[in-house]
Amino acid sequence: MDNLQAGDPKYLKRRVKGCTLDVHPTEKALVVQYEVEATILGELGVPMVGERKECQKIIRLKSLNANTDISSLARKVVEECRLIHPSKLSEVEQLLFYLRSRKQPNDNQEKKRISPRDFTPYTGVELDEEASINSIDEYVELLYEDIQEKLRGATLIFQLARNPDNLEELIQNETALGALARVLREDWKQSVDLATTIIYVFFCFSSFSQFHGLVTHFKIGALCMNIIEHELKRYDLWQDELQKKKKAYEEFSDNQNLKKEHEKSFRKYQSLLTKQEQLLRVALCLLLNLAEDTRTELKMRNKNIVHMLVKILDREDEELLLVVVSFLKKLSIFLENKNDMAEAFAVEKLARLVPCEHEELLSTTLRLLLNLSFDTSLRSQMAQAGLIAKLSSLLADEGQRQLSMCILYHISMDDRFKSMFADTDCIPQLMKMVFECGEERMDVELISLCINLAANKNNAQVVCEGNGLKMLLKRAVKLKDVLVMKMIRNLSQHSGPTKSLFLDHVGDLAAQISEEEAEEFVIESLGTLANLTIPDLDWALVLKEYNLVPYLKDRLKPGSAEDDLILEVVIMIGTVSMDDSCAAMLAKSGIIPALIELLNAQQEDDEFVCQIIYVFYQMVFHKATRDVIIKDTQAPAYLIDLMHDNNAEIRKVCDNTLDIIAEYDEEWGKKIQTEKFRWYNGQWLEMVENRQMDEAGEPFLYREDGESFIGNGDILERPDLFYSADGIMGADGAISPEFYADFQNGELGPTGYLSSVSDQFVPSAQIPADRPMSAYGFRPDEQFFYNYTTASRCSVQVKGTGNQTRTSLSDNPIHVTEAGFLLHEI
Repeated sequence: MDNLQAGDPKYLKRRVKGCTLDVHPTEKALVVQYEVEATILGELGVPMVGERKECQKIIRLKSLNANTDISSLARKVVEECRLIHPSKLSEVEQLLFYLRSRKQPNDNQEKKRISPRDFTPYTGVELDEEASINSIDEYVELLYEDIQEKLRGATLIFQLARNPDNLEELIQNETALGALARVLREDWKQSVDLATTIIYVFFCFSSFSQFHGLVTHFKIGALCMNIIEHELKRYDLWQDELQKKKKAYEEFSDNQNLKKEHEKSFRKYQSLLTKQEQLLRVALCLLLNLAEDTRTELKMRNKNIVHMLVKILDREDEELLLVVVSFLKKLSIFLENKNDMAEAFAVEKLARLVPCEHEELLSTTLRLLLNLSFDTSLRSQMAQAGLIAKLSSLLADEGQRQLSMCILYHISMDDRFKSMFADTDCIPQLMKMVFECGEERMDVELISLCINLAANKNNAQVVCEGNGLKMLLKRAVKLKDVLVMKMIRNLSQHSGPTKSLFLDHVGDLAAQISEEEAEEFVIESLGTLANLTIPDLDWALVLKEYNLVPYLKDRLKPGSAEDDLILEVVIMIGTVSMDDSCAAMLAKSGIIPALIELLNAQQEDDEFVCQIIYVFYQMVFHKATRDVIIKDTQAPAYLIDLMHDNNAEIRKVCDNTLDIIAEYDEEWGKKIQTEKFRWYNGQWLEMVENRQMDEAGEPFLYREDGESFIGNGDILERPDLFYSADGIMGADGAISPEFYADFQNGELGPTGYLSSVSDQFVPSAQIPADRPMSAYGFRPDEQFFYNYTTASRCSVQVKGTGNQTRTSLSDNPIHVTEAGFLLHEI
C-alpha cells in the first residue's frame, strides 16, 4: 500500500484495536495479538477504502527468573509497549507470575524449527541504518550496482525478511525476489558475504511451508546444493595448501619467513573458514526446511546430499554440526539414506561427538545414532568405534540417559558385543539404577538392557558381585516382577561360580511354583530352577519339601495351562531326572505316561518333542527307571517313529536314547537294528519287493513255473539272495575255488579279463541295434560276468540311498546298489 500523507487529496488513517495478551507456548515471552484497521479517507474525510489485518508482537523476557520483581517488570513492559493499555497492568503481572512458575521443557527435548530470528547479522554485514518496508524499491535498485552496493541492498532486505509480518508484502514484490535470485545465481562465487545474505533472505521464506513454492520457483534449493559442493571442494584445497606450508615450515624450522608465511596463511584460513561455515549453515538450514517435502528430499539425495553432510561432520563449529546432524537425523528414517550413511562411515565421525559440551548437539547426535542402531552392520560399527564405553559414561547424565540406554539396548541384542559391556562401567551403573527404583515401576528400557546383558557369562559375574543376585531376587519375589525374574533366569544359565550362587536361593524359587502365583512369574521361576544343573543340589529333598511332583504332573495334561508353562514343566522334569532318586520318584508317580500323552498332543511342536525325548534319555540312564521306560511304556516305539524326524536335534537325542535301550534290551535292540536297516536301505528294499516283471520275466528272480524265488516272505529273511552268485560264491559267502581256477586259466568267457572297474558288467553277446538297452545299460535276459581283483576276501558294506554307511548282515558283508546287484568294493 502506498505511503500516503495527510493533506493529499486522500490520505491513510490507521487504528489499532482488539489487543489481547497471552504467554508464548515454549519461550519466556508474552504474545500481544492485535488488529490494525487501515482506512483511506477522501478530501472531505469520508472513508473510501478500508482494510483490516491481524498482527502479533512477541515480547521476550530473557531476564525473567525466580528473583525477578514481577511488579516492576510488568510496569516496564506496559511502558515500553504502546500496544498494551495501562489498564492491563494487572493482567500482565498475572502472566509474568505464570511464566516464572511454569516448568521449562527438558534440555534433551528437541527445539523448535530454527527460525529467522535465531540468525543475527554476522561480522562484515552490519548496517547502521534501519530498513523500511516502504523503501523496498530503493533496495532492489542497489542490487544492480557493484558488489558492495548489492551487499548493502541484500542486507536491508534481509532485515525486513527477518520480521515474519513483512514476508507477505515481500512475496508480492516479485521484482525484488527475482533480482535477489539473479544476483545469487550470477555473483555467489565473487562474494561469500553476498551469497550468505541472499540465502538468508530465502531461508526466512523457507521457514514457513506456504512459501516453499516460492523458493522452489526460483530454484534456490538446487543452487544451494551447487554452492555447498563447491565450498567443500574449496575447503579441501585450503587444507592441502595449509598442509604444504606447514610441512615446509617443519622441514626448515629455522627459516623465519616460512614461519611467518605459515602463520599468515593460517589466520587467513581461519577467517575464510568462519565465513564459509556461516554460508554452509544457512544453506543447509534452507535445504532442511525444503526437505519437508519427500519429493524434494529425494532430489537432494540424488545429488549426493548424504555424503556432503557426512563430510561436514569433520568440522569443529558446533552450530554447523547441529544443523548437519539434524539433517542426517531426518534423512535417516529412509532406508536408502541410511545405507548411504553406512557407506560414508558416518558412525565413526559421529562417535567423536559423544560426549560433547553442547547439550543440544549431543542430544541430536544420540537420536541419530538411535535411528541408525536398528541396522545390524551399523551397530557393529558403533561397537568398533568405542561407543559402548562412551554411552555407558552418559548413563550418569539424567538428560541423556534414556537415549543412551536405548542405543545400548540395540547393541546388546547382538551376542558378539555383549562381552564388551563387562569392561565398562555400564553394568554397575545399571545395577545402581535398578536398586534406586525401590518399589516403583522400572523403566522398560533399563530392565530390557539388563536382561540382554545377563545372557553373557562375564556380564553375569559382574551383576552377581557382592549382593547383586540377592537384591535382585528380593525385588523380584517381593514385587512379583516378571522382567526381573527373566533377568535372573538368564543369570542362572551360566556354568561356574555364578550358578553355584543360586544354591542359597533354591527354596525361594521353589516356593514361587504354585497355582496361586501368576502364570508368567511361575514360568520364569521354573525356567530358573531348570537351569540349576548343580551336582550338590538335592532335588529329591526340594521336590518333597515343596510338594512339586503333583504340580508338575497336573501341568503335563494338554490344555491344563499355557503351552509356555507346560514346556517349562517338561524342561524342569528333565533337569531333576538327572538325579537317580528323583527319576524313580517321578516314574512311580505316573509322569511317563503323562509325557507320552503330551507327546501325542504336541507332536507338531519340535521344542516339546525334543524336551520330552530328553526326559526319556535321562531316565534310561537309571536302572530304577530304565525298566519302566522299556517294559511298562511304549516310549521305545515312539522313539523309533521319531528316529528319522526332520529336526536334527530330535534325531540326535532319539539315536542316543535308542542306543542305550538296545544295549540293555535284546528284543528292542533287534527291532531298532531292523528299523535302521530298513530306513538306510529303504529304496533298494522297495525296488526288490515291488518291481513289476515284464512278460519275458527275469530268470534270476523267477522259476520256470513263474513263481518268484523270493516268495511272499520278507526280503530280509532271504539271505541266499545276498550270498549266492551262481557258483561264484558259496553259501557261507566265500568265493569258490573253482572260480579262481577258471579266472587264472582265462576261461571266464568270450570277453576275457576286464581291468576297468567301470566295466565290471559286460554283455556276453553283441546287442542288436533294434533292441534298446534297459535303464541299467543291459538286457535282463543276457548273461553277465563279475570282475574280481586279486583280493581273496571282500570288505564290503551295505549302503542305502543316502551317504550313510551302516553295518552289514553277515561276516562277509556285501555292497548293494540301487539296482540290487552285487558289487565288489575293496
